[in-house]
Amino acid sequence: MSKGDLVTAIANRAGLTKKDAAAALQGFIDTITGELTNGEQVTITGFGTFKVSHRKARTGVNPQNPSQKIQIKASNVPSFKAGKNLKEAVN
Repeated sequence: MSKGDLVTAIANRAGLTKKDAAAALQGFIDTITGELTNGEQVTITGFGTFKVSHRKARTGVNPQNPSQKIQIKASNVPSFKAGKNLKEAVN
């Protein structure tokens, strides 16, 4: 499902125009991005939790030359952990 498909689905389910649904979706994305940027986590009860995880620096392998080792820098990565209701709905 693309972002456009998601906007259409939200508009149909919520009885909104596509423009309003697109604005709501963008507001949702911007809010989560802003909170994660500030080091906060976002929990939507029953759906899941968005948070930032820290990856330590590590040694990796160059896929074009497997005998060559490369250093991968430490980084922060966004992650998502599904909530109970979402897990049950999928299974």
